Amino acid sequence: MKTLYVECKMGAAGDMLGAALLSLCEEPEEVVNELNSLGIQNIEYKLEDSEKCGIVGKHLRVIVNGVEEIPEEKLDNDKHVHDDHSHEYEHSHEHEHSHNHDDDHHHHDHRSLYEIEDIIESMNISKDIKSDIREVYELLAEAESSVHGVPVDKIHFHEVGDLDAIADITAVCYLIHKLSPDKIVVSPVNVGGGVVKAAHGILPVPAPATALLLKGIPSYESEVIKSELCTPTGAALIKYFADDFSTQPTMAVEKIGYGTGNKDFPQANVLRVILGETNEDSEYVLELVCNIDDMTAEELGFATEMLFEAGALEVYTIAADMKKNRPGTVLCCVCKQDVRDHLVEQIFKYTTTLGIRENLCNRYVLTREVKKIETPYGEIRKKYAYGYNVTRSKLEYEDLAGIARRTGKSIIELKNEIGEID
Repeated sequence: MKTLYVECKMGAAGDMLGAALLSLCEEPEEVVNELNSLGIQNIEYKLEDSEKCGIVGKHLRVIVNGVEEIPEEKLDNDKHVHDDHSHEYEHSHEHEHSHNHDDDHHHHDHRSLYEIEDIIESMNISKDIKSDIREVYELLAEAESSVHGVPVDKIHFHEVGDLDAIADITAVCYLIHKLSPDKIVVSPVNVGGGVVKAAHGILPVPAPATALLLKGIPSYESEVIKSELCTPTGAALIKYFADDFSTQPTMAVEKIGYGTGNKDFPQANVLRVILGETNEDSEYVLELVCNIDDMTAEELGFATEMLFEAGALEVYTIAADMKKNRPGTVLCCVCKQDVRDHLVEQIFKYTTTLGIRENLCNRYVLTREVKKIETPYGEIRKKYAYGYNVTRSKLEYEDLAGIARRTGKSIIELKNEIGEID
């Protein structure tokens, strides 16, 4: 299976991800020419070599109206908190603010989702890629809506609505289609640390919208780097495209690419991507099991959530009779071997158990892929699983939920109506 592994040890940002993916292409400069022919108004892409801590990678620049904005932190490295209204260029100058050079003041285009839709529709690009760009923005809009308590149709994007930000998202969506991996695996995400100054005040890293987008995705705070490493755009892109979140799977590596950010840190400021072949038929996993008889349902529910965030593949509970005829719970946590020690710590931290049993298991899995299908409500994703003479399919829940919210129909109604479409 052709697998793309995205290593986020220095976070995730749209321009870094785009540059890394470009470096996997056979003729990167030709692909840049393809990007420049997409027809994004007043946008030009430029790819250049860059070096961080001795690692040579690629840096993707986006020129708007003939000018590239230089992030404020590059102009004043003595600042501890930077004026970053979308939290987007603290890490990697993700280009997500524009500059009015007529009056030498920052100018921010507060575009609505509908205005961004118009820009997307004007591009010379396939319908599938347009759909991906649109859905990434919908994830951003839903996060902003939740954080600020504003309906999605009233959201106005700040820097993530600027043309250079739109260009970053477009580039990543275009390159994912061009590379066409069967599966995308993303590592736990380093979010950085410290604080960031936003339009609403000084906020902790990760910023609220980023934190919401990373919900359910393994992430961690840097103990060394006090800067924003994962941007909202980076979080939305990996949330949308990732099929799995784990450390690097066993794979026969074919290509390795590096996308660099602007800033210099003690650790190489690069996002690494690896393309190779994996065998998904079977894998060894560990089953961590413990008995609990003195925790509430709420406490167990929270522990389960924390274990998933820590990298568990599966977490489930079984009702059981414990000693002294007490009703209790057996907690089972399935994980890969490389995260075992961390999950053992988390089980002891979030439960009252005094001991954990470990079983080594051979886990058989079906090959998975996601396709888009046409429906009366537009394109939605459908997940397929196959292997061992079995084929199954399932409509993507998030897509169904979005349609249900817009139409007032139940998910069951939509499944019955759409389910047979291929």
